Amino acid sequence: MITEIGIVAGEIWQYLEKYTEATLSKIAKAIKRDRDIVLLSLGWLGREGYVLIKKEGKEYRITFQKKE
Repeated sequence: MITEIGIVAGEIWQYLEKYTEATLSKIAKAIKRDRDIVLLSLGWLGREGYVLIKKEGKEYRITFQKKE
């Protein structure tokens, strides 16, 4: 499972590197992955400081934070 989370985190990274910001739903749809695995992967990226996650109403907005 940890391998899949890492792979999906990479897919999210590539998507956000291109678009910088998106909602959770938009990311899951764009990379064609289940919302649960996207959440796990975003948690990993968030913990490492690569994304900011903000709750907006019933949705989450994800912003890419490129580390220098």
